[in-house]
Amino acid sequence: MENGHKFQEVSNAKYDCLLFDIDDTLYPLSSGISAHTAKNIEEYMLEKLGMDAAKVPELCFSLYKTYGTTMAGLRAIGYDFDYDDFHSSVHGRLPYNLLKPDPVLKGILQSLPFRKVGFTNADAGHATRVLKRLGLEDCFERIISFDTLNSFDAISPPNDKDDNEIFDFCEYTRRPDSDMVLPKTPIICKPFEDAYEKAFKLADIDPHRTLFFDDSLRNLMTAKRLGLHTVAVGTSVRSTGVDHALESIHNIREAFPELWEADEKNEIVNYKVAIETTVKA
Repeated sequence: MENGHKFQEVSNAKYDCLLFDIDDTLYPLSSGISAHTAKNIEEYMLEKLGMDAAKVPELCFSLYKTYGTTMAGLRAIGYDFDYDDFHSSVHGRLPYNLLKPDPVLKGILQSLPFRKVGFTNADAGHATRVLKRLGLEDCFERIISFDTLNSFDAISPPNDKDDNEIFDFCEYTRRPDSDMVLPKTPIICKPFEDAYEKAFKLADIDPHRTLFFDDSLRNLMTAKRLGLHTVAVGTSVRSTGVDHALESIHNIREAFPELWEADEKNEIVNYKVAIETTVKA
């Protein structure tokens, strides 16, 4: 199945791909979506996993900081749950009406003569709903998401672990100098290098010729180590690992006029991109 998405390849340009995070990057943090997401995750931990209410807020945040996502952290410390159920409980109940169509951003993205790829830790359903609400569903060649980065086999429960064994993460944080070994997560996600390397392979991305937009400093720091050109969105502060900083994604044209200048100086070739779809008989 084909859609109308087109990208333009510019010869001899510094970049040949623009890689975008989605949440709090393509729309502002002030929308409230992230706050609702955090609330839904905490409710899932309480209602579905039966966790201690007094520990949930701190644990939710600490797992997120340590493992990239709270979901990845929960799996690491021994909780087993259905991933579709988690995503449905967390993202399926979000008030997407808080997001409004953004014709200005759509015009900017469609005028950029480069491949554009989305890169998110969220599930594909959430990414699709966000892009549709923003009116940007036809602006990207493809979206790399939780579903793309992870397979059922990769995140199935480990066989060598007692089903009832839950690692005491709170105790670990209280005793950082103890001999407790922090368990690894089976989930692939930003900000860890394996997520980027898999995204590069799946989308045929050359990091040295790619401009990466994200609101997360730790995601940007990993990206910088791997050779990506990095842009922090939602701040004017250029920290370590950040090449450029934009208070708003709408400032792309002012910050990178050369992206459009390259279009004017070189011959442009248009392509229609076939979007893969799954057909169930």
